Amino acid sequence: MKAIALLARAAEAVAAALLAVIFLAFILQIALRYLFDLPVGWTAEISLVAWLWLILWGAAFVLRDAEEIRIDLLRALFGRRTQRVLASLGSIATVLLFALALPATWDYVSFMKVEKTSYLKIPFNWLYSVYLLFAVAVIARHLWLVFNALRGRDAEASTHIGSL
Repeated sequence: MKAIALLARAAEAVAAALLAVIFLAFILQIALRYLFDLPVGWTAEISLVAWLWLILWGAAFVLRDAEEIRIDLLRALFGRRTQRVLASLGSIATVLLFALALPATWDYVSFMKVEKTSYLKIPFNWLYSVYLLFAVAVIARHLWLVFNALRGRDAEASTHIGSL
């Protein structure tokens, strides 16, 4: 259990570091532009790359299932067992869709090595590789939700990496 808790803390630390990079790049961009009259584009590029990674990394490894945004108007109409069945069906559909898209996603991310960002020349396949991590994490998370539903646990049971 300690190893998984350590992984959870590491995932949160990566997200915090990405947020710090965004903040520092933003402040640096303002300082360079308005204090030194030196407008630069690489700071905006760093912010954009870090923001993309922060969103997908956070959704994959930091957010709990209960923290995700969803519309569950009909869910309250059913009992706990039916809610678990509906959650399982939704999770199975999510797993199937992401699994079916994974080979094409891999191909696209691999293909993007031919393009690079404007200022820092970061290959786009590196930049978008976080989406592959996100897709695999979504698949794993929803498989875990189905497993929990089969064991009789509600969907509200956390799917955060620290709760495994």
